Formats: sequence, C-alpha cells, structure tokens
Amino acid sequence: MRPDSLPDVAGDQAQSARLLDWVGMARIALPLRIETGDGDAMTVAASADVGVNLVDPDARGIHMSRLYLHLQDALSSEILGRDSLRRVLQDCIDSQRGLADRVQLTLRYDQLLRRPALASAHSGWKAYPVEIDAVLGPAGLSLTLALSVEYSSTCPASAALSRQLNAARFVAEFPGDPADTSAVHDWLAAPRGLAATPHAQRSRADVRLSLHEGVEAFPVLAIVDALEHALGTPVQTAVKREDEQAFAALNAENLMFCEDAARRVASVLAADPRVTRFDATVSHFESLHAHDAVARVRG
Repeated sequence: MRPDSLPDVAGDQAQSARLLDWVGMARIALPLRIETGDGDAMTVAASADVGVNLVDPDARGIHMSRLYLHLQDALSSEILGRDSLRRVLQDCIDSQRGLADRVQLTLRYDQLLRRPALASAHSGWKAYPVEIDAVLGPAGLSLTLALSVEYSSTCPASAALSRQLNAARFVAEFPGDPADTSAVHDWLAAPRGLAATPHAQRSRADVRLSLHEGVEAFPVLAIVDALEHALGTPVQTAVKREDEQAFAALNAENLMFCEDAARRVASVLAADPRVTRFDATVSHFESLHAHDAVARVRG
C-alpha cells in the first residue's frame, strides 16, 4: 500500500482536550560529533531525549516519527554547538506543522580525554559523563551543560588524628635525649614509623551550568581542567610507583571536607565568564562511614 493510503489515527480529535507540556521519546541511540578540546573532533555514541509541547488541545498526538528521523543524522555530520543545535531544534518544531512551539533536547555521552600521569611519561584515557540540555521556544534558545569530575578527598580531621598518634609513637620510641637524624630517618622509613593513616575516598563533583548566549562551543575540556586544578587530586589513569607517590603528596597538600571541595568548585564556576548560573554537588563516598558526605552550592 502507498503511505498516503494508510490510516493515521494520531490526527483524530483527542477525547479529553488538554495542552501537554512535553511529548516525545527518551533514550534514542545516535552518533554525535563533538570537539575534543584540542582543535580536533570525534564521533561518540550518545543517547537523546527529545520532546515538544502540544499546543493544540484537540490534537490527539504529535508527529513523533518526524522528530526521530530529524535527529538520526543531523548531529553526526557537523560538530555540536549552539548554531547546529538551534537548526536541529527549529527543524523539530517545524516538523510538527503548528502542533508545537517549544522543543527540548537532552544529549548524554561520555567524553574521552587523554590525561598525563603525574610524574612518569605515561598517559591514559579517562571518560567524563556529559549531559547537554537544549531548549528552543518563544523565549529563545537556552543551553545547559552538565558534567562530572572524580577526585580523591583525604579527611582533614582524620589527618590531624593520625598526626597525633604518629607524634605519640615518636615520643615513645625516642624518649629522653634528642635522636640523631639518621636514626629518625630509619624509624620514619620503617613500618614502625607510621602509627596511623588518614582515611581518604574517591569523590565526585557534579556540576550543571547555564551557558552565556555568546558561547558557541561547549567548553568541556576547559571546565574539566579548571575543576581538576582547583580540587588538586583528580583520579588518575596510568600510574607507576612515582605517580602513586606524587598522588599521595597531592592528597597531603589538599586535605578537604566536602564543604572545602564545594567552595573550590564554586570559586572556579563563579569566575568563568561563560557561565551565567551554576549548580554544583560534591559527594565524598566515605571509607569511614556507611553514608556519604555531600555539599551543594549554587550561584
């Protein structure tokens, strides 16, 4: 049969007239062309949620297949950015032929970034979860970028308590006359020289950023670099012994509660001219407690 001879019940009148805020599809698989941050580009596997508002209260349904077909190839041929998203979203609205005046598209993918080791000549790939939320409607286009950064957090209170035990053991091992340098060195290098270690845990900063209307490209690499630099202890990729030692030193230099980490993240985002608004959550997945330590900040 010819397509135009097939029944289309979506065009029937709705039984209960009502406007709908969002109608569409979730978890659509598609390829996405993205910037790597170093002047190059790559294609990644992504998932998409796309939906429109239904502004005709009497219409039974939207043209859902048209949204799907518009998305399948639109984002794989050119690099993802403000202009390309605006065109795709406008095409989605136009495809509904008056049924909608607002469209929302959410894209999720992992951005692979190659990260150097701390001390050795090695490097490795790390995946950063990214989510982009784009809305086009009568008020214009709005873009939101969300991403996550993992880091290590060593508890300042635990470090202070450990230092106290280490100092007490030192006094017990070297009572009376001051010890000579070589004896103290040998003691510190031996297992006996470590009475306690502070607890540390893998942690994560989740940020959600509203981007200034003048921002064309999504600054994933720049934001990740800034956050990892501020936190000081990003989770590593390739690790040899010298890298592990350097990482231990960074943890000692960057003792932090979740409150400290949240303030570090906020200071970076508040100073970024590309960001008009941010919401950040830092989560320390405790090794001491069975619960997590969490702090949230916005600005």
